[in-house]
Amino acid sequence: MGALAVLGFSVINSGHERAGTTTTGPTKPGAGPGSAAPLTHTVTATVAVGSLLNGVAVDSGTRTVYAVNHTVRGRVSVIDAKTHKVTATVPVGGSPVGAAVDPGTHTVYVTNNDDDTVSVIDGNTHTVTATVRVGHGPFGVAVDSETHTAYVTNAFGASVSLIDGNTHTVTATVHVGSGPFGVAVDPETHTAYVTNSGDDTVSVIGGPTHTVTATVAVGTRPYGVAVDPGTHTIYTANSDGHTVSAIDGRTNTVIAAVPVGTKPWKIAVDLGTHGVYVTNYDKDATLWVIDGKTHTVTATVAVGKYPWGVAVDPNTRTVYVTSYLDGTMSVIESR
Repeated sequence: MGALAVLGFSVINSGHERAGTTTTGPTKPGAGPGSAAPLTHTVTATVAVGSLLNGVAVDSGTRTVYAVNHTVRGRVSVIDAKTHKVTATVPVGGSPVGAAVDPGTHTVYVTNNDDDTVSVIDGNTHTVTATVRVGHGPFGVAVDSETHTAYVTNAFGASVSLIDGNTHTVTATVHVGSGPFGVAVDPETHTAYVTNSGDDTVSVIGGPTHTVTATVAVGTRPYGVAVDPGTHTIYTANSDGHTVSAIDGRTNTVIAAVPVGTKPWKIAVDLGTHGVYVTNYDKDATLWVIDGKTHTVTATVAVGKYPWGVAVDPNTRTVYVTSYLDGTMSVIESR
C-alpha cells in the first residue's frame, strides 16, 4: 500500500513540470517589541525535479538537497544547492516518503513505505550502502546528529524504529500512538517527538531510555513536526485542524495554536531566526511563515501545486519546498 493511501485520499499527478522564478512581497509587520525587522521571503528559483515529490532534506555542509520521488520504483533526486541542478538520481525502495540527513556523516536516510525498509545513502558517493528493515509502513524519519541515531515512524505499526547510524541495525522499537507520521529530534536533549495522526497526540520519547515519557494532546490529525532546539519548542502541523500547535518541550504543554491554511502538512524551523515554515498541501499552493517568538503568521509564499515537504539550510537560511503535483522544488531566500 502506498503512502498516500494512509492519508485517506488520493491525488492525480498532472504530469506537468515547470521552471521559473516567482516572488512574494515583504512580510507583515507585527513581530512585537524588540523583534528584528520583518524578513522578505522570495522564490528565487523553481527546479524541475520529477513526478510525485514529497520529502526533502538538505545537507548544509555539502550544499546538497535531497528530494524524494514517491513512485513505485522509488528514487531520490540529488540537487546542487549552488546551481539548482539535479546532479544524480539514486534508486531506493518502493513508494519512498521521508528523508533526513545526518550532517556529521553526510548520510541520508529514506523511508520506503511499500517495502517496510529504510535506504541508507552515502552522501559522498550517492549510492545506497544499506537497506534496513523496520516496521510496517515507514513514513517519517529524523536524525539525532549527536548520537547518530535515526528515528523512523511506522505508520501502520504504531511504532518507531531506532537505527544505529554506525551499524545500520535497528536497536530499539518504541510503541507510540495510532498512525504515527512525523518525527523530529531535539539534539540537545536527545528527545524525539512523534505525531500520532490517529489519536491527535504527540508521543515524547526520552533519549536515554527510549521510552514514551509523555503524551501531549494537540490539534486534529497532526502530521508534520519540527523542533527548535534553541527554545526547545516543538511545532506540529495539524492537517485537519488547520492549525500549528506549539509545545513547550520543558513542560510538554501546548502554549499556542496558530491558524494556518486549509491543510497544514510538513513543517521546518530556521534555527537562526526561529521562523517556522509550514506547507499547505492544497490547491492554493502556499507556504506559511510563523514568527517563532510571537507565534503569529507573518507571510504566505506562493509555491508549486500541492506543496508537501519543506527543509531549511541552517547556514544560508534558504528554504526548499517540494510540490507533489508539479514535480518541482521552490527555492526561497529569506532576508
